[in-house]
Amino acid sequence: MTTSVSREPKKAIAGLSPFLQFAFLFAVSVGVGWQPLLRTFALALNSGEYTHLLLIVPISLSLILTERTRLKSTIEPGVEFGAALLFVAILTACYSRWLTARHNDVQLSISMLAAVIWWIGSFVFCFGARTARVFLFPLCFLFWMVPIPSPLLNKIIAFWQQGSALSASMLFSAFGIPVTQDGIIISIPGLTLQVAQECSSLRSSLMLIVTSMVLAHQFLRSFWRKTAVVVVAIPLSIAKNGLRIFTIAMLGTRVDPGFLHGDLHRRGGIVFFLAALLVVLLLLWLLNRGEHSFIHSSHRQKPTGATQQIG
Repeated sequence: MTTSVSREPKKAIAGLSPFLQFAFLFAVSVGVGWQPLLRTFALALNSGEYTHLLLIVPISLSLILTERTRLKSTIEPGVEFGAALLFVAILTACYSRWLTARHNDVQLSISMLAAVIWWIGSFVFCFGARTARVFLFPLCFLFWMVPIPSPLLNKIIAFWQQGSALSASMLFSAFGIPVTQDGIIISIPGLTLQVAQECSSLRSSLMLIVTSMVLAHQFLRSFWRKTAVVVVAIPLSIAKNGLRIFTIAMLGTRVDPGFLHGDLHRRGGIVFFLAALLVVLLLLWLLNRGEHSFIHSSHRQKPTGATQQIG
């Protein structure tokens, strides 16, 4: 006699399906935290350094929906762990309300952190820890929705300025052009330029890092290979800005001074972003080939023999 185990999703509290439960908990977060969400959306629209925030939820949702069949087949509500995360989210939200107006940007970051923890906790509560492990990347990817506080952002921008100036100086030296660097000020024959905050290209750099994370998740299996792609994307994002500075300076001093203030300077970031993205894609292709070669060689090395069936 054989017995069958039902694979239907467990009904949880009040007989609601896990999907309706999650929709309810998500609606609660929007109803209670609509102000931080609205401020984050406005920040993404009005400040270039936060443009990437507009992509996070659509990307995360898309990654989940592409695997929605796995979502339906592994549902097992995790009430205890999910409730613990919801409680942590409530405590985090209370702390953000306790902060004074002097820490307005920090307050927004902590409020959004509370919202993300609530969303993840709601997912675990409704669908279970096992399902959450399946969708670990798109869930953790939501932490990109937390705006970087201004004090930390200013330090990141300063680091990007220094790195961009250094990479540009290295390019000038590599091409035999006399160059001196004093912090973020670079001098070559006929031109002295300063890598201002607006020239740090942090917006395109963050977009490159976010894109690299998603592509690595989609095309690679190994955690270490995925990590390598993201780690490479960080210095690459600085190097592509150094290349931009070098290119504009060379065109401005060798071809036409108009390049120093023209469209390539103001709106040419996309060109160098695509160049850096091409390098990331090449790295992904190489790592993907290496990954497949390793898997195939592992299969070939497995000993073959008769399989004994018991029972």
